[in-house]
Amino acid sequence: MIDTSGLPAPADAPPPRSCVRIERPEPGLAVIVLDPPHRTLAVLDLPLLRDLDLALDEIEQDASLRGLVVTGRTPTSFAAGADLDALAAITDPALVARVIGIGHAVFDRIAGLRRRPSPLRTIAAVGGPVPGGAYELALACGTIVATESRETKIGLPETQLGILPAWGGTTRLPRRVGVPLALEAILSGKLYPAREAFRKGLVDRLAFAEDLLRIASDLAMGRARVKKRGRGWKALLVDKNPLVAGFVANRARAQVIARTHGHYPAPLAALAIAARAPRTSTAASFAAESREASALAVSPVCKNLIGIFQASEAAKKLGRGPDGRARRAPERAGVLGAGVMGRAIASLLAERGVWTRLFDVVPAALDVALVEHRAAARERVARRRAEPRDAVAAIDRLDVTRTLAGFARCGVVVEAVAEKLDVKRGVFAEIARQVGPGAILATNTSSLSVDAIAEGVPFPERVVGMHFFNPVKKMPLVEVVRGRRTSPDAVSACAGLAVHLGKTPVVVADVAGFLVNRLLGPYLDESLRMFAGGVDAQRIDRALEAFGMPMGPLRLLDEVGFDIATHAAASLHEAYGPRMTPTGVLEPLVRAGRLGKKTGKGFYDHKGTSRGGRAEIAGDLSRFAGADGARVPALSDEEIVDRAVLAMLNEAARALEEEVTAGPQELDLATVFGMGFPPFRGGILHYADAVGVHAIVERLLRIAAAPDVVARPGGRERFVPADSLVAMAKNLRRFHP
Repeated sequence: MIDTSGLPAPADAPPPRSCVRIERPEPGLAVIVLDPPHRTLAVLDLPLLRDLDLALDEIEQDASLRGLVVTGRTPTSFAAGADLDALAAITDPALVARVIGIGHAVFDRIAGLRRRPSPLRTIAAVGGPVPGGAYELALACGTIVATESRETKIGLPETQLGILPAWGGTTRLPRRVGVPLALEAILSGKLYPAREAFRKGLVDRLAFAEDLLRIASDLAMGRARVKKRGRGWKALLVDKNPLVAGFVANRARAQVIARTHGHYPAPLAALAIAARAPRTSTAASFAAESREASALAVSPVCKNLIGIFQASEAAKKLGRGPDGRARRAPERAGVLGAGVMGRAIASLLAERGVWTRLFDVVPAALDVALVEHRAAARERVARRRAEPRDAVAAIDRLDVTRTLAGFARCGVVVEAVAEKLDVKRGVFAEIARQVGPGAILATNTSSLSVDAIAEGVPFPERVVGMHFFNPVKKMPLVEVVRGRRTSPDAVSACAGLAVHLGKTPVVVADVAGFLVNRLLGPYLDESLRMFAGGVDAQRIDRALEAFGMPMGPLRLLDEVGFDIATHAAASLHEAYGPRMTPTGVLEPLVRAGRLGKKTGKGFYDHKGTSRGGRAEIAGDLSRFAGADGARVPALSDEEIVDRAVLAMLNEAARALEEEVTAGPQELDLATVFGMGFPPFRGGILHYADAVGVHAIVERLLRIAAAPDVVARPGGRERFVPADSLVAMAKNLRRFHP
């Protein structure tokens, strides 16, 4: 029996052999069912691994067995992978190595059943989520059969959490599918739908849910066979050839470094092991997995990435009803406004199974919405992300109209019309007469008060903000904005809809800029201040990209549009006073019609980028530098980062003081998912903890005293440390205990 003494286990850990049961549906066949009583979905925690080890004792001693099936309690419920809560709590690499050794030992016992004198056919019958350790368990079996359903997602996402597949996945997957495909799967961390997993060889056969156990049993008993897709000559040419495998690995390494700028060590560690796995003994490869993963698992990067994952999983619970169950998505929804945001929201609703009616008074806007929706559906089929029948169904679910007829049947209506208070009020007043009193009225406003929009609307408690970010289908965050009169049920319903749409909801208070735009304001404006004061634009962007931001602040302004950024800055200034005083450097550009990417030129020249080119810095920027604000002294890259990031951090502390979000975890999640704050840093407040709040306060005071900052309107106010930061520094406290 495996030794789990001294290792962390769930507080409600059950007694031995209650997490795994053995069924014997016919002579010669055993079925191991993962069914822990303390989990709604099996997790490969220490109690389950212990019980699996005990079950294997019984299996190995039974000479009458010819086949073994390992499965979950239902065809769409196998296992959720390793116990991330326990992993997050471990700080000793030696303990991590022990846990990895336990997984290696148990899974290798399963693999060894095929090597005994009377070989046992071992079949993994999987479905639903099969991530990480769950898939590594399946890889230890001889054959993998997966449920063909929308819920089935299979893969090795560990590198996305700062670790690597250390229970044999980095070793076994390259031997199964070859080095190139294994590197793709491991480095991307992608969870593949069932059909794609089958095409790529990650699983051997698909089955409908009702047939899963029968087909797995037939395979285990030899009544059916699957054709094994061996690598043949490719194994010799690529996998076993150190020169070719090294070339593949070097290309992959260059791509990883270009994508991560060296901030994420896990992909590089996994790459080195996976590329050598077909040419290395199992024992040596397992040892490399354990050695690398033990160090990675206790690193700040891993802890931060797991923290973000846990925060996102917690956010999904916001959409649950009073009974704790996930809310059902509305059968029908309406969207008002077929502009860029409105038509994207409507398309997403239709893709996700909601019958959607899109309203606009401009026929051309509705035509564009239909064309884009159909093109998106065809592209998903072309990229094998959807079946043709699913694309046709998504197209059928989107209807457009120039009247409000038919909206009475909608359970939720999302408004995405012009950002003008009187327009939004008028639209809501009209739609309120069309829908029932229980229908949720959600506004996609990014700058107006939800309370002000709800003024005069019957049953204002159903009015809620549902702020999507552009581009709607790519950005993972939705701010659910609670007004003073918004009911908890309306907030929960919108959070549940966001989850159904594949988004992560964060509930925020109805304040100017909500949360993300409020924090982006000083970050972007401070970058503009540095540019106006003479700091090279490209240097500003490169410094923030090296810090880990997905793009520099000036490139981001090009993407947003100078007109929109100027309007948002004015709104924040009106709401928050001097510390949000905007620079005027963009005003002459806006007057000249130079708005950024949408007009082809901003800080960057975007001409030709539609053909795949990369925008280059505009050659005429020098004439705009120094046009507004005091001359900035020579700054190091670190000082450039401090001015931009600490302006955002100081405002984050103020937002937390005002309870704009529930707490630091939610605020950090919003900064990562809403503005691209580096995930490996864990969010803006985790970054403050890592640097030290006392050091943050000292840096803020130093910037606040800089002559150029003091000389400009609102400069000092922006950097004077928030009261909460001063108190935390004095008492040596952290945002995250």
